[in-house]
Amino acid sequence: MVGHERNGKMDRNDIEQHANTLDSIMHTDDNEVEFWYARDLMEQMRYTEWRNFSKVIEKARVSCSNAGQPIDAHFRDTKRDVELGSGAIRSIDDVKLTRYACYLTAQNGDPRKEEVALLQSYFAVQTRTAELLEQRMGEILRIAGRHALTAEEKQLSSLAYQRGVNERDFGMIRSRGDQALFGMSTTDMKLKLEAPKGQPLADRLHPIAVTAKQLATQMTNYGIQERDLHGTPAITREHVDNNKAVRKSLFDRGIAPEDLPAMEDIKRVERRAKRDEKRIEGTGFRDEDTKTGE
Repeated sequence: MVGHERNGKMDRNDIEQHANTLDSIMHTDDNEVEFWYARDLMEQMRYTEWRNFSKVIEKARVSCSNAGQPIDAHFRDTKRDVELGSGAIRSIDDVKLTRYACYLTAQNGDPRKEEVALLQSYFAVQTRTAELLEQRMGEILRIAGRHALTAEEKQLSSLAYQRGVNERDFGMIRSRGDQALFGMSTTDMKLKLEAPKGQPLADRLHPIAVTAKQLATQMTNYGIQERDLHGTPAITREHVDNNKAVRKSLFDRGIAPEDLPAMEDIKRVERRAKRDEKRIEGTGFRDEDTKTGE
């Protein structure tokens, strides 16, 4: 993709350049439906081989069907003539993707990558200013981080129950982990963030704190399996030690995880993203379609 990310992070100028590139490769058909060619989008997602990217397209088709949308309304197989380096013309397979299809394709990439989060943001929002895209990118990356933490916590729960930990003790293990990471109890941390009773702490945590919890939990899952740990005491020690190690790493970089600002409830952020997704479901091709408006 066009642009220069400094220290691995895009600024608004980078985002604007990326958005301009996506604007430049957009086409419209005779019915003024916007679409992009999959091979053009492939470059923006940094895939180099069509056979690999076509697998992402297939996953996006499945997502489209699962959402109750007709696949043919958003994905149209086609052929394009392209000029080779020798000047010869070759016909290649391609796919016309509506805005919704592009969104689903980006969604089936790794949403923790800024490039993919940018694509999701670009195809989801109506007013594509760099400021708004930056905001939406942050939200998509935050949702992805929260889901990654949930996946690690589910694995920890499964491993713990298989190895002799009951439900009450598992709750204690998680609380001891929070105490080690934040230097205070889960309850006190929720009070500090003004999280309502019953709301998971992670739903209000800063992305750095969510990543820290995920890393510590991932380390615990690895340690349990690598050292074949069983029972509440051994698994508790493992989890506490890992959270302490992550806390030390943060402190070495001048970050106190308990002092990071509270974030908007992640459920509200997810609902907002879902509304945008619903809005672009209606951007499909019409039956009488589909000449390009190049």
